[in-house]
Amino acid sequence: GEPRKFDPKFRGPIHNRRCTDIICCVIFIVVILGYIALGVVAWVHGDPRKVIYPTDSYGQFCGQKNTLNKNKTILFYFNILKCASPVVLINLQCPTTQLCVSKCPDRFATYIDVQASYRYRPDQWNYFRQFCKPGFNNPRKSVAQVLRDEDCPSMIIPSRPFLKRCFPDFSTKNGVLTVANQTTFKDGRGKMRNVTDLREAANGINNVLDARSVGMKIFEDYAISWYWILIGLFIAMMLSLLFLVLLRFTAGVLFWIFIFGVIGIIGYGIWHCYWEYDHLKGIPGSDLTVYDIGFQTDFKVYLQLRQTWLAFMIILCGVEVIIILMLIFLRNRIRIAIALLKEGSRAIGYIMSTLFYPIVTFLLIAICISYWAVTAVFLATSGEPVYKVMANQTLCKYANLTCDPETFNTTNVTKLCPGAQCTFAFYGGESLYHKYIFIFQLANAFVFLWLVNFAIALGQCTLAGAFASYYWAYRKPADIPLWPLFSSFGRAIRYHTGSLAFGALILAIVQLIRVILEYLDHKLKGTQNSFTRFLLCCLKCCFWCLEKFLKFINRNAYIMIAIYGKNFCTSAKEAFFLLMRNVVRVAVLDKVTDFLLFLGKILVAGGVGVLAFFFFTQRIPVFAQEVPMLNYYWVPLLTVIIGSYLVAHGFFSVYAMCVDTLFLCFCEDLERNDGSTAKPYFMSASLHRILGKKKLSPKKA
Repeated sequence: GEPRKFDPKFRGPIHNRRCTDIICCVIFIVVILGYIALGVVAWVHGDPRKVIYPTDSYGQFCGQKNTLNKNKTILFYFNILKCASPVVLINLQCPTTQLCVSKCPDRFATYIDVQASYRYRPDQWNYFRQFCKPGFNNPRKSVAQVLRDEDCPSMIIPSRPFLKRCFPDFSTKNGVLTVANQTTFKDGRGKMRNVTDLREAANGINNVLDARSVGMKIFEDYAISWYWILIGLFIAMMLSLLFLVLLRFTAGVLFWIFIFGVIGIIGYGIWHCYWEYDHLKGIPGSDLTVYDIGFQTDFKVYLQLRQTWLAFMIILCGVEVIIILMLIFLRNRIRIAIALLKEGSRAIGYIMSTLFYPIVTFLLIAICISYWAVTAVFLATSGEPVYKVMANQTLCKYANLTCDPETFNTTNVTKLCPGAQCTFAFYGGESLYHKYIFIFQLANAFVFLWLVNFAIALGQCTLAGAFASYYWAYRKPADIPLWPLFSSFGRAIRYHTGSLAFGALILAIVQLIRVILEYLDHKLKGTQNSFTRFLLCCLKCCFWCLEKFLKFINRNAYIMIAIYGKNFCTSAKEAFFLLMRNVVRVAVLDKVTDFLLFLGKILVAGGVGVLAFFFFTQRIPVFAQEVPMLNYYWVPLLTVIIGSYLVAHGFFSVYAMCVDTLFLCFCEDLERNDGSTAKPYFMSASLHRILGKKKLSPKKA
């Protein structure tokens, strides 16, 4: 990491470039072609209807056109109480017959009662029969045989469709859970059961149904207030632009006001602690120590001790001294950081098109997410139907074994396990393709992460190239090339796809490992092995740190690629050593930038949020008549606040990239040049003054 020698021909981003990391570029293109092929294969084999439509026990879709079930869109469970059994979690399938029906039951009834009265109440029999297996119409068959063969459900209960499945129609009456105003029901096997048993079977469905009605109201609110939400986001955009443009005048003022505000607040804290300490003098019990009174749940007890206030005062004095010392020793570096922030604002003023580049990144990432999600759904639904033996008897040795519904009745399973059936269980398969579906899903996730990181890398390299061309323009703005953003984008795609793909690949590998670790942690939550949990926790922490470090290195490597056009490894090494030679400046600039941009995001989101609050709560008289009538005014309000924060984040991410690029260029400038006529500085006059250099060749700042 030796400082670079002066190159009189160097004028910013080099134009006569060569392609870098060609092998990685070729691999990247091959992987993209493979990803497209995977999507096509998944599309051929997959069938999203398996997600959209429920599947009955015969492996047929409910509600599918041109089938017997075309008007039967809802799945009905014969005995929903069985859905509460742990078998559901193991087989992902409720161990009861499931049929497609046109509508859910609207009354309580049991097969025993209906069969007993079918002669003089045929309407009840006909109503109940629609929930039996298709074609069953034999009320003379004994109840025991009907229930054993699962020709009909033992009971029906008032239900309503949710996610195209019949679930009990729960409601609460005086705090008691009821179904159709009843708290108990007959289970059709001679027992009275409590409604709470149904609740366990359809666990959480009541909350989901409530959420559905809330969801409808929220949708209505969006439908009538979207116009005002867009206006709010437009105001946020204008405020973000204004904040960035004004930073060249206000960066220093904002920072110093905040710093002196913090010093003042801590100073007041010290005075208040001293006042409390002095005030408690002579009061009985105040001279006891914290050790004397031991652990107390009421914190106020400690505030009556002089020792507590003395400890607070010492801590605050320590913090105050550290801040003041840092300001004294780092004052020059803080001034450089503020000057770079102002310079960043000036650069964006000259290249305004950069502010809208995040839209390109957003669109690329949206395409990646859409392709990944569609491929994942098609892969997940590309199995063949798998049928398993479902037996009423718990001791049946064939239970849960795979079977073929075509030949099932010819086997001896029905003889050994009376009432056993071959019912649809899930989608899977035994072919080579189906065996490796999990691997394909992992590959899908990995390439998705790689492409997303590549889109971000492309954005960073493009912006870095544009801002570097601003810094290395000797006379600003006269020497800034035409269309700097477009030229930079072209250079990045044409020459450095391989390097950007290489950086994105390293990051994607680490992120995939993190995803796998999270998955393992989720799976092992139930285990009591504390060593495994501790090991996983350590690994998660290490890989999180590694990802943060790689993102920092990649970002600066892309800046060096944009300037010098070298390969990824060389650029990363040069950027790292350059930053290490200026490590204190890096730390100060990073923190000052983070603080000011965070302040900007809060100001934008908070300002627009307050405005939206006054508007939607009809507190602005001028617009009182325009306000739409809403179910929940917080729906558009939260949308505007979160949206404003994201809009500000989009603009400020460009600004952060600008400052980082200018900083690396500034460090390069210091190492290459000495400010003489032969080696003039490219930095602005304000930066030059802070460094206290005597000679400055005549040029515009």
